[in-house]
Amino acid sequence: MKAKDSRDAINRVSTMQIIEDYKRYVVSTYNRIPVVMVKGQGCRVWDLDGREYLDLVAGVAVNSLGHAHPCVIDALNRQSIELIHTSNLYYTIPQLELAKRISDTSFGGKAFFANSGAEANEAAIKLARRFGNASGGRYEIITMTNSFHGRTMATLSATGQEKIQNGFDPLVPGFRHVEFNNLSAVEEAINENTCAVLVEPIQGEGGVNIPADDYLQGLRRLCDKHRLLLMLDEVQTGIARCGLMFAYQHYNIVPDIMTLAKGLGGGLPIGATVVTFEMADMLPPGSHASTFGATPLVCSAAIAVIDYILEQNICGHVKQMGEYFITRLQELSKKYPAVIQGVRGKGLMIGMALKINGAGIVNECLANGLLINCTAGDVLRFLPPLIITREEIDMAVEILDRIIESFANSGLLNSDSHVCGNT
Repeated sequence: MKAKDSRDAINRVSTMQIIEDYKRYVVSTYNRIPVVMVKGQGCRVWDLDGREYLDLVAGVAVNSLGHAHPCVIDALNRQSIELIHTSNLYYTIPQLELAKRISDTSFGGKAFFANSGAEANEAAIKLARRFGNASGGRYEIITMTNSFHGRTMATLSATGQEKIQNGFDPLVPGFRHVEFNNLSAVEEAINENTCAVLVEPIQGEGGVNIPADDYLQGLRRLCDKHRLLLMLDEVQTGIARCGLMFAYQHYNIVPDIMTLAKGLGGGLPIGATVVTFEMADMLPPGSHASTFGATPLVCSAAIAVIDYILEQNICGHVKQMGEYFITRLQELSKKYPAVIQGVRGKGLMIGMALKINGAGIVNECLANGLLINCTAGDVLRFLPPLIITREEIDMAVEILDRIIESFANSGLLNSDSHVCGNT
């Protein structure tokens, strides 16, 4: 079918028909919102019926430079006519260049590439087991309650949320969950079997939970004291999302392992497990692999994302826009104390904690052209493209203001309809 014929066929299909066909052909693992997205540009997306939305979800922090950014498109166009995939049996220049950029902008070290955050965390878990087995047969990894590390068997076992784990017993053994932001709980959980601590610098799926300033520093001290690996899951917090290239840089520490994904590819699937030079030898040839990990095409997009962030000082922009966005949301918090519990965030990873279920507000925002996300049931999560403008933030806040006012004044505070979505 020619491109024009394909577009014409799409235009003749209704939203309802596509939704019905999804039910027939696609496994229903997602609680999808009933719109069919067909186009994106910057911080905007359009559905099949021509409705425009301001997108503050950004593919759950994936579209770091928004939709159809010229630097990403140019990189893909150039690379696609040269080499798309050749497998990791061979060397490729884009993979090397991407590894160099990650090393140069972080704590140094080496990168293993995969396709997602879950796969990046799988590699980290395997490396921790290798480290533990080489130092006395240790195998347990301490993780946190309300954490989210992925949906493979190992990463959902590491995740500290029963709702993610329900129905998949028996879980992978070797994980101990303790309270987030509680150093004493971590210290009490350390025993002769412990080999590592795995933690998100800021919990995203758990509700945009931000730890005390000394928490990660305390974890670093505990890991050093007990010869444990400190592994940071920066799948959502990394790549300038929190106002620095990586969230750990806010806390004056260096991890042993860091995992990346989401915003790294600017919309394309890629994950990375970044390890210190000392730890890299724990994964020799044959110990781990990924068929599609870091293809030349995806690496070219990721290089373009990192270069743009550095050249255009996107970290500075994120810091400014994040502070402005939080200030505007705090104004709403003061205006609607019966609805809003508070606002928290760092950079453009922001949560508005509610006193009600958030699904109804998400639904109304959708109806008014604003895409937001609800996590942990009662936290509105804002993960806009890093290029969002002050004017777009004002537009989002104005829509939220109208909707929250309607909830506060119309007896809708107990609305429990549910289309929060999931990662």
